Amino acid sequence: MFPYSKLQRQQLDDLVMKLQEGRIGRREFLRGALTIGLSASAAGALLEACGGGSSPTSSSPGSVDVLNVWGGEELASFEAMVAPFTQKTGIKVNAESTRDLTAVLTTRIRGNNPPDVAILPNPAEMQQLASQGHLVPLDSFLDMSQIRRDYASAWIDLGSYNGRLYALFTKAANKGTVWYNPKQFQSNGYPIPATWSDLIALSNKIASSGKYPWSMGVSSGAASGWPAADWIAEIYLNQSGPDMYDKWYTHKIPWTDPSIKSAFQMFGEIVSGKHYINGAPQSILATGFQEASYAPFTNPPQAYLYYLGDFTAGFITSQFPSLKPGTDFNFFPFPTINPQYQGAVTGGADVAVALRDTSAVHQFIAYLATAQAQEIWVKRGGFTSVNKSVPLSAYPDPVAQASAKMLTNATIFRFGADDLMPPAMENAFWKAMLTFISNPGQLDSILSSLESTAQQAYSSS
Repeated sequence: MFPYSKLQRQQLDDLVMKLQEGRIGRREFLRGALTIGLSASAAGALLEACGGGSSPTSSSPGSVDVLNVWGGEELASFEAMVAPFTQKTGIKVNAESTRDLTAVLTTRIRGNNPPDVAILPNPAEMQQLASQGHLVPLDSFLDMSQIRRDYASAWIDLGSYNGRLYALFTKAANKGTVWYNPKQFQSNGYPIPATWSDLIALSNKIASSGKYPWSMGVSSGAASGWPAADWIAEIYLNQSGPDMYDKWYTHKIPWTDPSIKSAFQMFGEIVSGKHYINGAPQSILATGFQEASYAPFTNPPQAYLYYLGDFTAGFITSQFPSLKPGTDFNFFPFPTINPQYQGAVTGGADVAVALRDTSAVHQFIAYLATAQAQEIWVKRGGFTSVNKSVPLSAYPDPVAQASAKMLTNATIFRFGADDLMPPAMENAFWKAMLTFISNPGQLDSILSSLESTAQQAYSSS
């Protein structure tokens, strides 16, 4: 999310108003937008959206404008996916890409010139826009009986606000994946752990033989710590369930709540496990999350287990092109902690919403929801669909198939908690993970500090 302040938003609104009233020209508008802090691409997108000084105009009846953050291969795959729709209906789909999506969308809405469709980064933004009356309820025109056949109730619930469906989820990421080398597990007689206690028992077994069970790296430049935050989110959802999870990221419970402390302590079992991670804790802090994923697949292996989202498969295949998915590398689902929440998964997904109520938008959203449309991108790779009717055979390999099956069958799904928090809180969370890894004994003071940050971050967000 682009962390815009209220002052910056007001300044943008003033700029848009001056442009639309003809009080400033294109060059002055661009200069002003850059001064406020917009990127050049976002400023250009805003100028185009505002008609370059003319009054706002909607897209033509035979077209659909889609505001998104895609570029490169992602954008090419999106265009390939919508090509049959245009061919069949004659409705042109205009993909408007920007890295500052939240800022662009906010200003376009305030300028009374929203895009037809937007692809949001998380459901929190969808709920905010729905509560403000900016979104079109999708259940007002979609065949909901078909939607219920294609999508698990967890995904329908996540896309709903006040009982109405406002969002479809596409291009999902699964963060409930623990990576391992199947050949090493087989040759060593290691069982696939089903529960957290099984996982600890396996880790102890590997460690007692003089090997290191885990690889871990949380270095990521200014965002260092986020892989550890993913650990906490996955543990918390599986331990305390979705209702408490929602209370956590919305700050309805304090960071000092015993349930949050317990999740940190469980993570600490891995970080501080005896002979669990080579060179810990310094190595964890110094190693990049991508580099850390290689350890189970070197010859001989430097570790046997690695936790991170399903995008890890891309890291592995890039580093080891000869490895075969399913045979040389695979994942198992994050182990069950509380049987009540078995199968709970954290992750992310692109969130498609409609901001204009037109026939073209209705037809486009209906098409986007279908298995036939999503299968096109799935076959091109780099896309996991949560539509149950997309055949698993469409995925390029068994690992991608298994990840898709996990997501489509998820009884409980939540976005990564840090991505749903205010930017100041998210950054503090990441930094707190670095402190905890360095010194788990400081947990109480770490949580107290996070609670102090939260009291400010949520009041000003």
